[in-house]
Amino acid sequence: MKPFIIVCALGRTGYKIYTLLKQQGANVVGISDRPLTTQPNDKIIIGNMRSPQVLMEAGITEAHTIVLASNDDALNVAILTQARTLNPKIRIINRLYNRTLGARLDRILPDHFTMSVSALAAPIFAFAATGNKAIGHLKLLDKTWALQDEVIDENHPWLGIPLSQLWDNLDQMLIYYLPKQGEIDLVSAVMEEKNLEMGDHLIVATQTKINNKSRSVFIKWLKVVLNIGKYKQYARPVIVVTLILLALIFLATFTYVFVNWHISLVDALYFSVGMITGAGGKEEVAETAPDIIKIFTAIMMIVGAGIIGICYALINDFVLGSRLKQSWDVAQIPSKNHYIVCGLGNVGIEIVRELHRQGQDVVVIEPDHNNRFLHSVRSLGVPIIVEDGTLSDTLNTANVRKAIALLVVTSDDMLNVEIALTVKALAPNLPVTLRVQESQFAECVQDVFQFETVLSPAELATHSFAAAALGGRILGNGMTQDLLWVALATMITPNHPFCNQEIKSMATQADFVPLYVIRGNKKIHGWDLLAIHLKDNDILYLTIPANRLDELWRTDSVAPILFH
Repeated sequence: MKPFIIVCALGRTGYKIYTLLKQQGANVVGISDRPLTTQPNDKIIIGNMRSPQVLMEAGITEAHTIVLASNDDALNVAILTQARTLNPKIRIINRLYNRTLGARLDRILPDHFTMSVSALAAPIFAFAATGNKAIGHLKLLDKTWALQDEVIDENHPWLGIPLSQLWDNLDQMLIYYLPKQGEIDLVSAVMEEKNLEMGDHLIVATQTKINNKSRSVFIKWLKVVLNIGKYKQYARPVIVVTLILLALIFLATFTYVFVNWHISLVDALYFSVGMITGAGGKEEVAETAPDIIKIFTAIMMIVGAGIIGICYALINDFVLGSRLKQSWDVAQIPSKNHYIVCGLGNVGIEIVRELHRQGQDVVVIEPDHNNRFLHSVRSLGVPIIVEDGTLSDTLNTANVRKAIALLVVTSDDMLNVEIALTVKALAPNLPVTLRVQESQFAECVQDVFQFETVLSPAELATHSFAAAALGGRILGNGMTQDLLWVALATMITPNHPFCNQEIKSMATQADFVPLYVIRGNKKIHGWDLLAIHLKDNDILYLTIPANRLDELWRTDSVAPILFH
């Protein structure tokens, strides 16, 4: 039985999800609030997505799943409440930017799964910047794994070797296999010791490398001291006014000593400071002086009051305002071997978190002083330059010429291109990863400007939404030659179709690839995995084509999919 799925909000992301679900054989209906250019066999309803009449027309009472793909959190929540009222058992795949709200909805509502385009796309941006040409990522064994499509050519080191040599390696998991000639599943190919041939596709998951750099307090303060020269850009006004104030005090002290040699230098200094600051003291220095000195003293009082006011204001702004934070950030900027992220939006913050998790040095450039993620980034110890990223001075402050790579991920495509071109003018050999909304425009930008990597977050996340709509909380997914495959975990119950079955035989029948099994506190993988029989309470991690997910619940009792 084909799953019946409704996709709401057919914008850039929503229509891609709708099209992909159709391609995988699902019975899918779309709802849009505006007319669209459709294909002849499209089932799309135009109307108010929150309207009960429109949802009923789409078949909400019979639907298994509804995908809320709008980029407006409030609209998605409004549709959610209406959908659950009409069909209390419907599964909901909800696209939300507010991850805190999403986590709360996931806890409160059964069969509600929050997904975020930025969270799904960010690891791939990070992988691309670190030189890993990943097509996706998996969440397995509490780690993030990069997915790579290995196309076997005449120069590939795996050409001619049997797949069995690559099977028993928990640091490099085989995910899926598509031979150039014929049809054979991965497990059968491993058992038959089939050799890799030219044109074969092999999807492999590799662990993310963690850069274990020392982050001791001594190293941080040493970096601050070495970068002390960079304070001047932000502290210059305070320094200038302070020097003027000291010059006035010196001038007044010298004048009083010069006029009356009987006055000690200390008394003259004491009176000058008190006079200029308004604190007073040793007034007899001026009272016994000639009239011209009294006039000089009056002028110095007026000028001193102005200078002191300006000095207090600047110091207050520097300490209590944003300048001290900016100065501290700039002083912490690495001198080399770091990553620069331009744009601190939903995608940017996720990229920063991923790179920081990998142990990389990161610098952020963001022009908005009121950006809501500034505090989150500073709490990670990541320096932020709150300046315009299109300016050469800003990029030079970030030591762009000594950086490993730069990621430009603002929400404005043209601004991203402008920043990337400015960077290329300063550092032609610096790898640049660019964010572009439209996938077709992304290809044109990469071809014309020869940027290393141009990615579209919506394009990267679409497969995950489609896979989640087809069943379960997906641990990862990928697309190979128009075939959508998904990675998930399923708990074996007495009614599960795989219970008491040998994994090797079930894998060849259902065309899935077993990754590992958790039995109690033990992880079973490699050759041992293929030989075991699945038991009640085993947790099987596997990859399977999305159009064969029904193999996991083809009995009357639905097999539970684990939600991670």
